[in-house]
Amino acid sequence: MSGEKSPAWHGIPREEIDWRPAVEPELCIGCGICVLGCTPQVYRFDYKKNLPVVSNPIRCKVGCTTCANTCPVHAIGFPSMSYLHKLIKKRGVINASKKELISKTSEFAVDARRT
Repeated sequence: MSGEKSPAWHGIPREEIDWRPAVEPELCIGCGICVLGCTPQVYRFDYKKNLPVVSNPIRCKVGCTTCANTCPVHAIGFPSMSYLHKLIKKRGVINASKKELISKTSEFAVDARRT
């Protein structure tokens, strides 16, 4: 990801948010569900060690825990949700989110028609 700048999350530079998965190698069975299921491609796979590797942590969507939720042996962890909730409160994310939502009424309204 060299030189690639990550988009901000509700006005907060992504680089300032400590949100990334951590793989517990002692628990991991090397099934690859996390690697294959991660749309932003946060992971790569070490075929020699039979383990996923968090190679692009900045691409991890803030708040997403899909890989941890689908891991059959609970080998993936994330920062606590309280970390995220405190960040939301401290950095004014709710107000920023409300403003953005209002500015995109035509995109998100229940009756919005997509072509």
